[in-house]
Amino acid sequence: MRVEKKFKIKIYADGANINSIIKYNKNNIISGFTTNPSLMRSSGVNNYENFCRSLLRKIKKKPISFEVFSDNLSEMKMQAIKIAGWGKNVYVKIPIINSQNINTTKIIKELSDLGININVTAIFSLNQVKKLIMNFEPKSNIILSVFAGRIADTGIDPEHITKKIFKNIKNKKKISILWASSREIFNLHQAIRGKCSIITLNEDLISKLKLYKKNLQQYSKETVAQFNNDAIKSKYKI
Repeated sequence: MRVEKKFKIKIYADGANINSIIKYNKNNIISGFTTNPSLMRSSGVNNYENFCRSLLRKIKKKPISFEVFSDNLSEMKMQAIKIAGWGKNVYVKIPIINSQNINTTKIIKELSDLGININVTAIFSLNQVKKLIMNFEPKSNIILSVFAGRIADTGIDPEHITKKIFKNIKNKKKISILWASSREIFNLHQAIRGKCSIITLNEDLISKLKLYKKNLQQYSKETVAQFNNDAIKSKYKI
């Protein structure tokens, strides 16, 4: 069964553990990969380019997103062109704004005109991408990564945002929406309802996919058994 039919959405693995990424490359549940400088740093990556190139020697077909890290828009574009040259399956992650709140639509359009596939990252609102999606017909594939988990952390429902974005891109075949920063497996359903075609899951959440649609009565029994066994092993008394 194709993974899109089972889960009704493409699943990308998000992380920077090279051994896990290579392992997931052999897993047909995983359709692609994303990473970022923060994940790389937490995984102890010291040489950005060497890390990316070593992955691309193993991952030759599934799409993989590598992010620019300059805050200067001109340098951002130069980095993007270089990163795109590392492999045909590379998507270059460009933040929708830089740390000075300057919108990056101009360089995204310029890069798309060069045929570079782009993952527009750190999207938190429709307003951030309105200029990009309403007045721009991309020449390359564009993924809009909406940071749904972080949006939900603020108490705002990310589904409403992704649905609004979808209304503006539904006639643009080269643009798709990705549900990013997932927190739980239930996000799969939210992402589908929110009209996303891709969701990113970290290693911990991928391991929980085995629980997908698990019988709740059985899960209840297993949970009680776990508590009982731990109490016995700890030799608790009342």
